[in-house]
Amino acid sequence: MKLQEMRSTNFSRFAAERNKLVHTFGALAEIGQEVSNKHNFQETVRTSLHLVLGSLGIMRGGVVRYTRFEHELNMVSARGLGDDFPFGMSLCYEDERQFLANGLYPIECDQARVLPFFQVYDRSLERAKIELFVPLVVRDELLGGIFLGEKASGEQYTSHDKEIICAMGRHIGVAISQRNLMAELERRADENRRLYDDLKMTYKDTVKAFAAAIDRKDKYTEGHSVRVGKYSEAIARELGWGEEEIEGAAFAGYLHDIGKITVERKIINAPYRINAKESTELNKHPGAGYEILQPIRHPYAGVPLAAKYHHERLDGRGYPDGLYDREIPYIAKVVNLADAFDAMTSDRPYRRRRSAQEVFEDLQRNSGKQFAPELVTALLRGVIRELSGESKDKTFRKMLGREYMESEGLMPMVRTALNELAPTTPLTFVAHK
Repeated sequence: MKLQEMRSTNFSRFAAERNKLVHTFGALAEIGQEVSNKHNFQETVRTSLHLVLGSLGIMRGGVVRYTRFEHELNMVSARGLGDDFPFGMSLCYEDERQFLANGLYPIECDQARVLPFFQVYDRSLERAKIELFVPLVVRDELLGGIFLGEKASGEQYTSHDKEIICAMGRHIGVAISQRNLMAELERRADENRRLYDDLKMTYKDTVKAFAAAIDRKDKYTEGHSVRVGKYSEAIARELGWGEEEIEGAAFAGYLHDIGKITVERKIINAPYRINAKESTELNKHPGAGYEILQPIRHPYAGVPLAAKYHHERLDGRGYPDGLYDREIPYIAKVVNLADAFDAMTSDRPYRRRRSAQEVFEDLQRNSGKQFAPELVTALLRGVIRELSGESKDKTFRKMLGREYMESEGLMPMVRTALNELAPTTPLTFVAHK
């Protein structure tokens, strides 16, 4: 009878151990799945802690994350530790060194009083009845730790329990490592974005400084480069280009005349129509501009091309190379129109600016010859949208002046030019890509 009772007791113990093992492996698998699938770090750690506590019947515990810059353990998730348990605990160098040396294995708190950490936080650990602290060390890096209280059964932690805690702790450590890596990547991405924005701002300021330097050389056309940049931007926006392309068009306009830096000031500032020789000298500025800009690594590749070819015409009668239609880079066509529009609507030393009627008739007449029709359409559409109030942008009003934009009959005049404009001709193509 006694033998039978012993067999029955052993079988019950074996069944209990088997069930415990199955439950533990199930909990371990669930933690692995949590770490792999969860995108919410806090929720992952909270669920993982509950699985650790539940699998071994532990009354209370918490998971802390190590921040190496502050040398602190900060609580991420806790259960049953009480409101007075410190949620931020400092570590000294010796603590960190010992935790790393210990590795991912439970430390019995009552036997670790030699470490400063357990001396400093002795009363807090005792009040919360913390028995084990598990440093979360993955690949020789301290990532955090797990505080574990007593087991509900009152039993001591066995070596088997500690091995299970280590296995589960490794998963939690990996989750913290992944979170740290993502945080570092996000920080670097933010830093790179800030650096990129700073570089763009520096480039923009440099471009505007160059534009101002160009315009200062010609006292009669001050602000010309800036206006061409603004008109180029407005045309690109009406064409539906992306923000990067729109900004590139503006910069191409700002820098289109940079080659004039190499031209003698007396030619640029001549208060009369210059002669053939002087005209030949002036006409070298597109090539000079290209040579200045080409070696520079611009965010927008079309900037040097716009400087070189902004005086080319669709009909091949432009300069410096007499390019014909599709041979002309599209950004140069945009700047060509913006440049001509500003020249017609600005005072020059040898003439006053042309009337609105003359300007829009000229645009209509030269569409398909000098200017790409779809670009003229975009410019006229921009003027109409601003006049009608459909667009809140005041580009044309700022550039042309209130008096010009409020000329009598301007809206019908622009509409007429737009309606009578041929949508395209054999000398142009609509797409810019």
